[in-house]
Amino acid sequence: MLWPSTLIGAGAGFAIASIPGALLGALMGHAMDRRLQLHSWAHVRARLGGKPALRDDELLFVMLGRLAKSDGRVVDGHILQAKQEMHRLDLSDHARQRAIAAFNRGKTGGDHLKGYLRHLKRQPHAAEGLLRACWRMIWADGKATFQERELILLWGKWLGWTPAKVKALATDYDPRRKPLTGSGGAYQEALELLGVAADTEPAQIKRAYRRLISRHHPDKLVGSGASPSQVRDATERTRELHQAYAVIRQRRNF
Repeated sequence: MLWPSTLIGAGAGFAIASIPGALLGALMGHAMDRRLQLHSWAHVRARLGGKPALRDDELLFVMLGRLAKSDGRVVDGHILQAKQEMHRLDLSDHARQRAIAAFNRGKTGGDHLKGYLRHLKRQPHAAEGLLRACWRMIWADGKATFQERELILLWGKWLGWTPAKVKALATDYDPRRKPLTGSGGAYQEALELLGVAADTEPAQIKRAYRRLISRHHPDKLVGSGASPSQVRDATERTRELHQAYAVIRQRRNF
């Protein structure tokens, strides 16, 4: 993790009083970094530009706003998808207002996100969550434009992901992919896949979905010696669970 004030304090302290000065300067700088939440030079640039540094829970919605506006016009599908992401995260009213402000801030395109995203390189699950949400926003209007693809590939690079790995996530949300079954049987199949009934409470359905995702996610196989076919099977299973949950939420309207 990069702490800007810590580095500046250490450098200034060393210039003034050698190693003891560097230690004291680093200590004072680190205290300032924590107080002002400065984790990267991107935070410093934001503060110098008169903007507050982005909180972790605001970064996602800034990225979604940037994607929605990337080809020049925000459509109803983008707005709806942003609301669905807020619902997915179970945001409080106050957090929802911050998310809306962050989404609008993202539409301006004025934030330098490189430092924020590099800060998440050592948090693979958080990075994947961001990229998945971005793909959902990209497909919200039924198409993925060149500008949107370029943005998510760049962000993936800053997160430490290869282009192929970023692109692989897109298939989970591409509306052109074949649905579970015909429309008449999709809902029943989705219920069976998650192991729930038609009258199961939404909170229980959500818990069942999260439990199955945690059990079958391909990240569980990293470092376990699993074969490529096992990783592909786990990825496909995860995709089916995502799709089943989406079918149930749409049918039950929650």
